[in-house]
Amino acid sequence: MAARLKTAVLGATGYSGLELTRLLAKHPRVDTPLQLRRDANGAKSEASSDGFPSVPWNGHSAAEPFSWAKLEQQDVKVLFLATPHEVSRELVPEAIARGLRVVDLSGAWRLKQDENRAVYGFKDADAAMAAKLTEQAVYGLPELNADRICSAALIANPGCYATSVILALAPLMSADFVDRSRGIISDSKSGVSGAGKEPTARTHFVTVANNLSAYSVFGHRHTGEILEQLKLEACQLIFTPHLLPIPRGILSTIYVSLNREMTAVEVESCFCDFYGGKRWVRVLPASNLPQIIFSLHTNYCDLGFCLADDGRRLVLVSCLDNLLKGAAGQAVQNMNLMYGWSEEEGLQ
Repeated sequence: MAARLKTAVLGATGYSGLELTRLLAKHPRVDTPLQLRRDANGAKSEASSDGFPSVPWNGHSAAEPFSWAKLEQQDVKVLFLATPHEVSRELVPEAIARGLRVVDLSGAWRLKQDENRAVYGFKDADAAMAAKLTEQAVYGLPELNADRICSAALIANPGCYATSVILALAPLMSADFVDRSRGIISDSKSGVSGAGKEPTARTHFVTVANNLSAYSVFGHRHTGEILEQLKLEACQLIFTPHLLPIPRGILSTIYVSLNREMTAVEVESCFCDFYGGKRWVRVLPASNLPQIIFSLHTNYCDLGFCLADDGRRLVLVSCLDNLLKGAAGQAVQNMNLMYGWSEEEGLQ
């Protein structure tokens, strides 16, 4: 019987880290992951890490302080980083130097272009090494980059909003059906868990309950991912995120103009052909629109559309669970590809 893969999750006490630990613990080819938190010698400790069980179903296992020696002792091969962007940016160079494969759930390595990456304000200790790793990092969207993910040492797991928007637009962009000159508008809404576990005034129950609010207009960090992956200019996209008063889930409503008159059958065929054989994307029939509840607690991204009578105006709706297909589930999907396993392993 083949040995099980040894993995570790740093940031195992956050929302995405908890989901990732849960998925890895039941994965048929993976040992129970080493669950780690940032210690006092690294970046600041997470607010509720002390005594917080990172695997709630076993009742006794808590996240341990991070150390490179611990990873070596446990013979860890894959390090998952569910950490703040700046922490991942700091740790990845040494992880790669030590021969680890890394799946990073932060935005530290997603962006190739300086103008898009500037939103993070990274200050790299070794700028040359950071630049090299930035170029080597593979954007971990399996439906688009499976061939590159297989051999990658560093996977930049996509952002949750970006996943929903890119998957909705990729078939049309690939077929050159979108009239870029008329622009694309994405109106995206996320549950509160997308903001992370650390409480803020904006994510406090009193603010969120019975409310709906827009935020980071013309400045959200996922905008650059959408631009780069779809090869769009900044002037061709308006992306506006909103905070929903629900724990989890994303719904993106995307408005595009087509560069020629099309039928609903043609649009549907475009999506079905593009995602044929892709396990975790479900394309709904014309005018049947997905809802958050359909993809909640799954690794699916559900796509639907409505085409105007003129055949030129198209509304796309994309739904996913921001903690699964938008984070932890996609990370496991990437790991499966890295080791030549079926993309559905551990995710059904």
